[in-house]
Amino acid sequence: MSAPNSANLETYNPWSVVNLVFTHLAEEGLHPVLGESGDPGAPARALLEALGIQPAVEGNREIKRDVYAQLAQIRAVMFEET
Repeated sequence: MSAPNSANLETYNPWSVVNLVFTHLAEEGLHPVLGESGDPGAPARALLEALGIQPAVEGNREIKRDVYAQLAQIRAVMFEET
């Protein structure tokens, strides 16, 4: 059995997971707070890691791939016109 190819792994926006958890908690009548003050990044990361999710700095791979494709199209158009 071979190791999974990282390009085939499912990705998602970690903030979507945080939002899902907070929405669920609020529906249960709780009042979750993420980071009492300041940057919520560290508490959000801790929440994701507690759920077994490793947040990635690069973000959603599908969005990144689409952005790169769009930039390639723009470069092609720009260089063809000069």
